[in-house]
Amino acid sequence: MSTTTESTNTPGSTTTTQNGTTTENGTSFAPASETLGAVLAPGTRPPRPSALSASLTFGWRAMLKIKHVPEQLFDVTAFPIMMTLMFTYLFGGALAGSPTEYLQFLLPGIMVTSVVMITMYTGVEVNKDIEKGVFDRFRTLPIWRPSTMVGYLLGDAFRYTMAATVILVVGLVLGFRPQGGVAGVLGAIALLVAFSFAFSWIWTMFGLLLRSEKSVMGVSMLVLFPLTFLSNVYVDPQTMPGWLQAFVGVNPISHLVSAARSLMAGSPDTGEITWVLVCGAVSIAVFGALTMRLYNRK
Repeated sequence: MSTTTESTNTPGSTTTTQNGTTTENGTSFAPASETLGAVLAPGTRPPRPSALSASLTFGWRAMLKIKHVPEQLFDVTAFPIMMTLMFTYLFGGALAGSPTEYLQFLLPGIMVTSVVMITMYTGVEVNKDIEKGVFDRFRTLPIWRPSTMVGYLLGDAFRYTMAATVILVVGLVLGFRPQGGVAGVLGAIALLVAFSFAFSWIWTMFGLLLRSEKSVMGVSMLVLFPLTFLSNVYVDPQTMPGWLQAFVGVNPISHLVSAARSLMAGSPDTGEITWVLVCGAVSIAVFGALTMRLYNRK
C-alpha cells in the first residue's frame, strides 16, 4: 500500500497534502462534508417520499411488469373462465337439476376460489425479485420499508379485480342473475379484493422465508387446496359428515363465500361480513408484522 505525499514550501508556511488530507503548519484538516455535498449534489435534496407515494410507486412497478409480461394475466382470465364452465356443466345437472340453477349457488363461490387461488403469485414474485437481487437495491432506498410489499399487493389487487370481473361476465352470459343488483355485486367484489389483499400477506411471508419460487408454490397449493375445496363453495355443508362440517364452519373461505352470496342475493349477512373483515385485519396484523421482520433481517 503506497502513500502519496506532496509538500509545498512558501515563506512562513509549510503545506503538505497526504492522501486527500491537507496539513498546514502542522495542523491537519479534511474537507467538510457540507462542501463535498455541495460539489456532488449542488441542487436541493428532494423531500423523502411519503408512505403512500412510495407504495403507489411500487404498485405501478407491479403494473408495468404485467404490461411487459402480459402472460401473467393468463391466471386471471383463462383460469377463471375454465373453472366457471367446468364446474357449472360438470356438477350442475347432478346437484341442482340444471346448470343454470346451480350457477346461482356456485358463481359467488367460484369467484372466491379463483381469486384466492391466485393470491399465491404475490409470494412467487417476491421470491423472484429476491433471487435477482432487486431487493438489495430496495433496501438501500430512503423510503418507508413496508412500501415494497404494499406495492406488490396493490398491483395484485388489480389482478384480483380483473379475475372477479371476468367470472361475473361469464356468469351473466350463462344465466347468473344477482338479486342484489349492481350494489350487491360491487360490494361482494370489494369484500373479496379486501380479503385477498390481507390474505396475500401470508404468501409474502413465505416468499421471504423459502428459498425458491417452486417451494412457495408448493406450500401455497398445500394450504389453498384444502381451504377452497373443503368449504361451502360447491355443495351445502349440511350434506357433509359432522367432523367435516366442523372444519367448514371455521374455514375463512366458507365465511367469505357466505358473505359474498348474501351481498349478491340482496340480503347482506352482517355477521359474516364482520367475520371476514376481522379475519382480514388479523391477517394483516400478524403476517404483515412477520413479513417485515423477515424483510428487515433478510
